[in-house]
Amino acid sequence: MSWVSLLLTAWSSRAPSLLLLVMVSRDVGLRVGLEGVQTSMCSRWGSRVEDFNQGQDGDVVIGGLFNLHYQPPVIDQEFIKPPFYNPCTGLQVETLKAAYAMEFAVEEINRNPLILPGVKLNYRILDCCARHPWVLHGAFSLVGGERESWGPSVPLIIGGASSTTAIILSRTLASLSVPVISYLASCPCLSDRHRFPNFFRTIPSDVYQAKTMARLAILFNWTWIGAVFADNDYGRLAIQTFQEEIEGSGVCLAFSEAVSRETIEEDAKRAATTVQHSTARVILIFCWFTDVGELFLELAKRNVTDRQFLASEAWSTSSDLLQDVAILNVASGVLGVAIRSARIAGFKSFLQHLKPSDRPGDLLLREFWEKEFGSPLPLCSGSETLEGVENVFTDTTHLRATYNAYLAVYAAAHALHKHLTCPDEDSPPGNNGSTCSSPLIIKRKELLEHLNRVNFTTPNGEEFFFQGADIPAAYDLVNWKTSPDGSLKLVLIGRVDGLELHLNQTSIQWTTGSNQVPISVCSKSCPPGTRRANRKGEPVCCFDCIPCTDGEVSNETGSHQCRRCPVEFWSNPGNTACIPRKVDFLSFNETMGIILTAAAVSGAAVTTAVFAVFLRFRNTPVVRANNSELSFLLLLSLKLCFLCALVFIGRPSVWSCRLQQAAFGISFVLCVSCLQVKTIVVLAAFRSARPGAGSLMKWFGPGQQRGSVCFFTSIQVIICTIWLSLSPPVPYRDLGFQGSKVNLECAMSSVVGFAVVLGYIGFLACLCLLLAFLARKLPDNFNEAKFITFSMLIFCAVWVAFVPAYISSPGKYSVAVEIFAILASSYGLLLCIFVPKCFIILLRPERNTKKQLMGR
Repeated sequence: MSWVSLLLTAWSSRAPSLLLLVMVSRDVGLRVGLEGVQTSMCSRWGSRVEDFNQGQDGDVVIGGLFNLHYQPPVIDQEFIKPPFYNPCTGLQVETLKAAYAMEFAVEEINRNPLILPGVKLNYRILDCCARHPWVLHGAFSLVGGERESWGPSVPLIIGGASSTTAIILSRTLASLSVPVISYLASCPCLSDRHRFPNFFRTIPSDVYQAKTMARLAILFNWTWIGAVFADNDYGRLAIQTFQEEIEGSGVCLAFSEAVSRETIEEDAKRAATTVQHSTARVILIFCWFTDVGELFLELAKRNVTDRQFLASEAWSTSSDLLQDVAILNVASGVLGVAIRSARIAGFKSFLQHLKPSDRPGDLLLREFWEKEFGSPLPLCSGSETLEGVENVFTDTTHLRATYNAYLAVYAAAHALHKHLTCPDEDSPPGNNGSTCSSPLIIKRKELLEHLNRVNFTTPNGEEFFFQGADIPAAYDLVNWKTSPDGSLKLVLIGRVDGLELHLNQTSIQWTTGSNQVPISVCSKSCPPGTRRANRKGEPVCCFDCIPCTDGEVSNETGSHQCRRCPVEFWSNPGNTACIPRKVDFLSFNETMGIILTAAAVSGAAVTTAVFAVFLRFRNTPVVRANNSELSFLLLLSLKLCFLCALVFIGRPSVWSCRLQQAAFGISFVLCVSCLQVKTIVVLAAFRSARPGAGSLMKWFGPGQQRGSVCFFTSIQVIICTIWLSLSPPVPYRDLGFQGSKVNLECAMSSVVGFAVVLGYIGFLACLCLLLAFLARKLPDNFNEAKFITFSMLIFCAVWVAFVPAYISSPGKYSVAVEIFAILASSYGLLLCIFVPKCFIILLRPERNTKKQLMGR
């Protein structure tokens, strides 16, 4: 027959609530024999009231479920062995101290006339041995309430030493409206009042702990963090909250390893291997201290001592880990979040006066005594004293979980006080309840309502109240420092109030043994002048650094993108700052400007020299041929062409921009006009030699030639005057050209005007070329039309090539192209027309005769 059937048969006459509890316990799979149910629970504090501190003879008894041991007995598949066959082992001193804090709080409340006056409060504590089925068994025994075997029924339970345990208790007892006040269950899920309406806790939710750890990671620029967490509600939900908090902050989890208490040895080896081979240097651990101890032992075997550990409150203050010499090198420098510490007045004296001889029924005190004094109690008198003894048990300077248990008792007492206080006759209905309640009949639903509204001042002077199931967040920040003697000690380095972080960073000793903050990144932060580029298929914390392109900058470390400089600015060589763009123009100081200036000056000098030669030999036939006045005028115009190129060099101004195009247009029209008139004269001279054409030359005398040149030139003067009057070129800062310089140039406000100027020059040049081409074969030893033809071919070729080159050249190079075209065409005219004449004048004077020129 199953244990459930036996219980149903034995307790069929009991209250329906007890039957409900038995049925619920069946759902969670607790399998024990009837004999085991009727005997003690895993080193229970006593099956009867008298077993612990002079009995549970109070008017109201509150229950307590504590994990006083962490190593449960071996349980077979069907039954628990007879009592004490394999008792629980591994006494947890801190939990034992928390249990005594519950006793101390009850005694303190009973002495206080302001709380529960006339009502004696007592307690009943059971050891659950960190086993979920045993938790349920203990809850049934506390809530069931058979005076002959189980003792009186309790109206509420202080317990749930883990989140999973608290969930089981709350869900199981919710239908009975039994309040559960936990001093250690911190799972965020327990804040849900719809799922857990009867749950309260005196420890903050892990939401705040995870947020604190995320803020520490961000504060110390740890972007690559490993995580080891307990494979239960506490660990899974804590790491989930941590991940939600770091989302979008640039912090990533390098790995997350789950460990289970049932398979901790294998899990610890696996997690240690992951930690050893990971590039993450900061490891976050959400586990119970015994699991952390196994992990640290594995890391010590592998000599992994350069990891910085972030500790959750479950193990950040563990005295067992701090005193374990085997893990000293691994655990040094741990930075942890701890439950807010406090003191309890008189509690240290209470602990120091505990003696087994005074408490013969206190089996746990007996066990602690044997452990403390190193011999079985029969060999000790039992009257030894703890006065003057400094150990974990008697240390009350920084009470954490113990203080939470102490607060839980006070919260229960104040709720009971409100519940048992009769309303005033004049108070409105519903104030403090509508009826008086008796200590013998506690209405759990009303007690639950009073717990929701509890608000009191603690003996330490702090205001205490519940926000739903929770209390306001408050933590200590602790550091495991190495003492001069080589041991580890716990040092308080800061605190957390709500979301405010108060941390003394200079007092932290890191795992390296120095004050230098460890670095834990997947990729080093990109320096200024670069940006982050995520690697495909990897977390956002793993990236490459790409230099910013020209014109873009990043002046911060770790920039996600480069920003473009304003139009007036450009990036410096390191792409770290935007600097004003330099004004760029074709100047006389740069190489290109010097070369063009030299070419222009040389051209003007050569032209001057030719002019001097012609002037010196002005009466010779070569100079006199084809009107020497036009030759001198042509040389003057060529000199102007060379010199006008200099106007294009230098910083553009209002007048230089206007003078450039006017000088260029007029000087070249003057030059081409001279050539055209010379060509016409050649044609007219040969045509007049024909019969009947003698009167033709009278139309091309010297006056007409000068008049023709002036006429052609005046047209260009008129065009330039109209253009420069209506829409002249102006200095312009070209910001559209992307570069470190701003091009300062003369902008053509009217492209039409410039096109007309060039078009007119081109028209005259083409006309001159045509006429010269027609006169090239006229009989003569020195036919100037041939040289004019060659010169105009060069001239036209240069300016035809100029147009596309000018349009496609950026900035000052367009100016250089125009200057080159001016100089090339000017040199072409000078060399083709005047070099042959100078050759004859200077080197072949015998050919400088009229006979030679006429071919006779």
